[in-house]
Amino acid sequence: MLKIGVFVCWCGSNIAGTVDIKTVVEAVKAEPGVVFSTDYQYMCSEGGQSAIRQAIKEYGLNGVVICACSPRMHETTFRKAAEAAGLNPYMVEIANIREHCSWIHKDKEEATEKAVVLCRAAIAKLNLNKPLFPGESGVVKRALVIGGGIAGIQTALDIADAGYEVDIVEKSPTIGGRMAQLDKTFPTLDCAACILTPKMVEAAAHEKIRLFTYSEVEEVSGYVGSFRVKIRQKARSVNRELCNGCGECIVKCPSKTAVNDFDEGLSKRSAIYIPFAQAIPNLPVIDREACLHFQTGKCGLCEIACSAKAIDYEQQDETITEEYGAIVLATGYRPMPLDRYDEFQYSQSPDVLTSLEFERILNASGPTGGSLQRLSNGEKPKSIVFIQCVGSRSDDGCGKSYCSKICCMYTAKQAMLVKDKYPDIDVTVFYIDVRTPGKNFDEFYRRARKPTASVM
Repeated sequence: MLKIGVFVCWCGSNIAGTVDIKTVVEAVKAEPGVVFSTDYQYMCSEGGQSAIRQAIKEYGLNGVVICACSPRMHETTFRKAAEAAGLNPYMVEIANIREHCSWIHKDKEEATEKAVVLCRAAIAKLNLNKPLFPGESGVVKRALVIGGGIAGIQTALDIADAGYEVDIVEKSPTIGGRMAQLDKTFPTLDCAACILTPKMVEAAAHEKIRLFTYSEVEEVSGYVGSFRVKIRQKARSVNRELCNGCGECIVKCPSKTAVNDFDEGLSKRSAIYIPFAQAIPNLPVIDREACLHFQTGKCGLCEIACSAKAIDYEQQDETITEEYGAIVLATGYRPMPLDRYDEFQYSQSPDVLTSLEFERILNASGPTGGSLQRLSNGEKPKSIVFIQCVGSRSDDGCGKSYCSKICCMYTAKQAMLVKDKYPDIDVTVFYIDVRTPGKNFDEFYRRARKPTASVM
């Protein structure tokens, strides 16, 4: 049977101004296990901690409830005080009667009633507690990063440079992620590929980093420090060890109608392909849903064209099981679907684009070679309108209740790129409000506004 002591803090007027302290002290005396109940003006002070230590020894307490502020503030303080008096520190419970009670109530009777309930709940929990003791468990000194975009690559490099082994699992055939699709970055207008590709090369060459591209995590079990992860590495139908990257298989492939996801569906690619020029690994992969051989059993031109004999139609998915001490999720993002916002005629007009689609058109590696043109007729547009905040702060259930925090700067960048290449094109931006929450962001926005765009 526990012997519980309850200590109610005034916290000056922070608690005592709204909660009747004496009523709380008296109300909890009849609770199961409570043998002592008292109050003090500042329980976290040296005098308050001394009172706790003295009561533990005098009444033989083996459980303590502190009715005070948030445990984020002083849980460690009270646990150390109890431990100094010989009590297991994990037999200390905190009832938050400041942030959860006095600070959110104005009526003293109502606040006092709630404070009593919170104290009783802490006492009931303590009666079910067991003393805990610190222990040690082994940690697997290898990390897993899920996602091979810029965030995942940088995370892996940081871990590897600290001396630990790390694996990157990326579902695409190459690392690089969304940043590989971009032309420039804000607020410096640096070349995105110039920032990304050296890090891709560094990650691939690092002795402590392994890349699992075209792979997905199937199962995670275990606990912090010892995770067991099952990774499925999908069949590329190309032997990594034999392929020399000549690209002849891609040239000879007769099936060139597959949707190019890297270009956001604005172009077509062959059934065997490398996502983009700087891909790592620079190794082709066969899209079996688009490949004539896998669909009809015929063709096989890529196998005939491959002098290295690297094409392997029989290759199967492999399941790899590894152990990790830590897992980092860097899974990126997906653009919001626009089917709920067809008032902008996205589904009806090829000249209504998402930001990423427009990004690919501006990019020299994109479907138009960086030439800005209307997809409906191939002509250069005379004016461009950017519509901001689509679905932002929406209360109709169609969008998001928050601001994305990135669109304003993203559009400012695109407007500057347009005006830099095509000064004669009129650029207009429609928005709810402009937000530039970063270092040098406001200066960048003002630069974009002066010579480039009319903002409405």
